[in-house]
Amino acid sequence: MAQNFIAMMQLKLEGSYFKDELGRVLMLRGVNLGGSTKVPAHPKLPSHESNQFYSPKISFVDRPFPLKDADEHFSRLKSWGMNFLRFLVTWEAIEHEAPGMYDEKYLDYVYEVIKKAREYEIQVFIDPHQDVWSRFSGGDGAPLWTLEAVGLSVRQFGECEAAILHHQLRDQYPAMIWPTNYSKLACATMFTLFFGGNDFAPELKFRGEPIQEFLQNHYINAIKEVAKRLQGLDNVVGYDTLNEPSAGWIGCKNLKSNDFLFKMGASPSPFESMYMASGNPLQVEHWGFTTRGPKMIGKKEANPRGVRAWLNGHKCIWKTHGVWDIQSNGEPVLLKPNHFSEVHGKEVNFNRDYLLPFYEKYAAGIRSIDPKAVIFLEPILLSPPPDIAGSTLKNVVNASHWYDGLTLFTKKFRSWLSFDLEQGKLVIGRKKVRKLFASQLAKIKKESETHLNNAPTLIGETGIPFDMHQKKAYQNGNFSRQIKALHATLRALEDNLLSFTLWNYTADNRNEYGDMWNKEDLSVFSKDQQTDPKDINSGGRALEALLRPYPLKTSGIPIRLSFDMRKKVLEYEFEHEEGIFEFTEFYVPNFQYPKGYKVFVSDGVYEKDEQNQRLLYKHSAERYKHQIKIVQG
Repeated sequence: MAQNFIAMMQLKLEGSYFKDELGRVLMLRGVNLGGSTKVPAHPKLPSHESNQFYSPKISFVDRPFPLKDADEHFSRLKSWGMNFLRFLVTWEAIEHEAPGMYDEKYLDYVYEVIKKAREYEIQVFIDPHQDVWSRFSGGDGAPLWTLEAVGLSVRQFGECEAAILHHQLRDQYPAMIWPTNYSKLACATMFTLFFGGNDFAPELKFRGEPIQEFLQNHYINAIKEVAKRLQGLDNVVGYDTLNEPSAGWIGCKNLKSNDFLFKMGASPSPFESMYMASGNPLQVEHWGFTTRGPKMIGKKEANPRGVRAWLNGHKCIWKTHGVWDIQSNGEPVLLKPNHFSEVHGKEVNFNRDYLLPFYEKYAAGIRSIDPKAVIFLEPILLSPPPDIAGSTLKNVVNASHWYDGLTLFTKKFRSWLSFDLEQGKLVIGRKKVRKLFASQLAKIKKESETHLNNAPTLIGETGIPFDMHQKKAYQNGNFSRQIKALHATLRALEDNLLSFTLWNYTADNRNEYGDMWNKEDLSVFSKDQQTDPKDINSGGRALEALLRPYPLKTSGIPIRLSFDMRKKVLEYEFEHEEGIFEFTEFYVPNFQYPKGYKVFVSDGVYEKDEQNQRLLYKHSAERYKHQIKIVQG
């Protein structure tokens, strides 16, 4: 274990590469820590728990785990070759009680946990996490008071289809339905106001402050409080902007149609959502999810009791801004169909007009505390980042996410089948599926070049559902499908020489409720798979795929990386870089090679450090390209 007086490796950005202080190219691998950070620890409130769900007396101290357990988890992650973590915090955890009231005990706790990670030479970047705005709109992230500040009544969301919440449906909650909340009234309204309130709801103010400024300022100030607390910890590399942001309804050209990609269950259009949320029953489309994607299965009455999503004394924001109204005959009428797509007669572009200015404002706020902080930019899911040419943004990373969507949503893995979202068609055949995965990730990497001035790319989230195929592995212990699925994902990342942080590591994961949030179960560790607490690998899932050798630090430019999981063969090639003759360092897990391994090199010399699971290779000056091959002993 590294001692506190040893300086951490310095990470710097150089073109499209992460590099250390010696000029070696870094391959960063780690996990998101952790899945249950989305929900309070005290009282323990997993998303299915209804008791005390709306209580203001909460604490996120002990998320991702109690401090007393930190050594166990960090030693495991280090042993697994995880040198870089995406560390989750939520706005709610920091500022849950009221605007401007910060949870000092939580901030102290975050400091202590990340300080402990430093002892294991683990670097982190902070992820202010959210999904569909807030726990109170079916996800996580923002505090309750943000919704109430705009006049929304959170306890009524379920009945009027303003949001779907796990605790209200319990066991009847369909898996992976939570993303549909992005198109529903609560989440769509909040994101529209957060990014574009000045343009789309200029009359809405809270305590005299325009709603956009109120929301953005409090969010940025909350994360600045984290940055203040973490000053001096040299293992904190930087800060993510905001997990999977949404445009809300900004840019929507047809308010009478729900064009959202992930439709499931009741799927009202924006116009229908506004009408229902004002206390009106309505027949709306119902959708299901098939192998070929979403499919409409009919219509069904929603909000039959005529419940309102607005607090007493508050009217629909969009009605007061003239977007729609009720005619004298009682029928709703859309008055401003272009309200969210045009401003002063000009068509809006969310990335250019709203997301980029937010990036700039956020980066300036963070760097007022930590001038050297790397900013990890998150674009809208499945979309490219804004073009930052000419902007004030520097020292940034593309932190886009990527998943095999068909496996994620169906919770079934078929190595020969996937879905190409861009082409809107199934892809059949193992070779074609592998090519699809690699090309999708290559596209993200290319977007860093074309939109972000050739910034480095780190896939901030990727992973697989471990509860696939009706959780059969939890009964029979056969994780072969999970191993193949994870290998397919990691192989695609290696095909593109990409750094990544897997979603996720949840210290309190259990087979029954997974990551404790909305029926998700993507953790590479679970207490229910831990049969021997003395074995550092016990509790790990799909370790045959997860624990794979890779180059941590390359004294040159990487060209090709592949790992044959079945034969346990690593092949790596890199080009010589002028003036760099340091050791190239590999992580070689003893888990894969319990009887040792052999090394074949094109040139130069190497030495093994099996105790620390490292291989050090020194290339010669005679060759321009260098090859390393690792095989079973």
